[in-house]
Amino acid sequence: MRWKRTDATLALRLQRASLGRRLAVLLLPLLVAVTAAELWATRRHALEAANAAYDRSLLGALKAIDANISTESGGLAVELPYRMFEFFELTASGQVFFRIVTSDGLVELGSADLPPPSAEPARGTPVFYDAVYFGESVRLVAYRRELDRAPAGSTASTVLVQVGESTRSREEFTARFVRSAAARDAIVLGTLLLGSLWALAVALRPLTRMAREVQARHPNDLTPLGDDRLPADIRPLVAAVNHQMERIRGLMAQQRGFLDDASHQLRTHLTTLQMQADYAQRSHDAAAVREALGALGTEIGRAARTTQQLLALGRSDAAALERAPVDLAALAREAAVAFLPRARTRGIDLGIDMPEDPCPAFGDRGLLQEALRNLLANAIAYTPEGGIVTVSATVAREPVGGCELAVEDDGPGLSAEERALLGQRFRRGARAAEGGSGLGIAIARSIAERHGGELVLQARASGPGLRAVLRWPGHEDTP
Repeated sequence: MRWKRTDATLALRLQRASLGRRLAVLLLPLLVAVTAAELWATRRHALEAANAAYDRSLLGALKAIDANISTESGGLAVELPYRMFEFFELTASGQVFFRIVTSDGLVELGSADLPPPSAEPARGTPVFYDAVYFGESVRLVAYRRELDRAPAGSTASTVLVQVGESTRSREEFTARFVRSAAARDAIVLGTLLLGSLWALAVALRPLTRMAREVQARHPNDLTPLGDDRLPADIRPLVAAVNHQMERIRGLMAQQRGFLDDASHQLRTHLTTLQMQADYAQRSHDAAAVREALGALGTEIGRAARTTQQLLALGRSDAAALERAPVDLAALAREAAVAFLPRARTRGIDLGIDMPEDPCPAFGDRGLLQEALRNLLANAIAYTPEGGIVTVSATVAREPVGGCELAVEDDGPGLSAEERALLGQRFRRGARAAEGGSGLGIAIARSIAERHGGELVLQARASGPGLRAVLRWPGHEDTP
């Protein structure tokens, strides 16, 4: 468990580290591993080369001894090439050993206890092997050949010649070679790493310059970043940043417009309230005071509704969607029941048109309910007394999973031009009732767009009136 925590900490530190440190941490182990493998191969090749060179010298000494073996005198005679041995001992950096023995073992010259080869060498073929002699590693070559005649007192037909030397010189040569290669590779490794860091710093210089330019900007400066001098790999990032800045600029412009319009609407309500309060204070007639207070209460209600709609509009624009399964039939019934008292007060027949089966959908229940309530409030407000308002919910077959919430009324309706413009904030129809703010349709449209859908305003199929349809793809993977 502690190891997992340590690994997670190291991974987090690596993610937060600079690109230079990341490159060093990720590249250095790889370079070290490659260098170690290269050194191992270098040592192996150096040892093979040293063995080949020293073995040729060892074989030369063996052939020199073999060339001086003679049986002409009746016995086994050897005239050793001492000068060659002296030179050979100098190159071998140690003592040189030899042994000459007949196949029957009766005649033997040189070091009698020199280790024999593990297997009997074939006649006429020299065999190289390693052994330990007096606690020291030695390299030997053995060679068996035919004798011209058997020495006196012996029946041997062959003679075995062995020559050996200490491996100290070979090992010292290989060690020097490997040390030289290791120093060279260390320099190359350091140069590669420093060069990579320098190249990375040069490659990231445009990003550093762009960061300084962004830091030097005014907080309100959202002009696009230039990408003329940037590498091609960084341009998509700059394009994405510019796109996001464009969206932020649009959002800020939208918010400024919203604040201007909202302040204007609230200022209008406050001015009206102040005027009615002043009139009530100046009036000495009780009936006039009651009338002023009644108008004051009405205006307070309008101001409260405008404030609520402004808050709802802000929430529909900025609140995070909490998507969950929603039964549209139940949602429509709840909204209709909530507005039933208001409809009865005006003599409006408020009904629902629902399928018998449930209407499962997927979306933010609170926002969808807010949109439906605004559509119902508008329909009831603009439908004359004795009119009809109908709420319906359907799950369309095409596209798959598409959902609809609709509110239909038999009021005066809207022209095609008004339907195209309605839904913009604070925009109202030509026959709009007094006291409205022009936010209800805008809220419904904003909520539909947040769900990846749309608000469609249609003329009623039969007779005057308006049909407002909240339509969106109701499946779970909707963005």
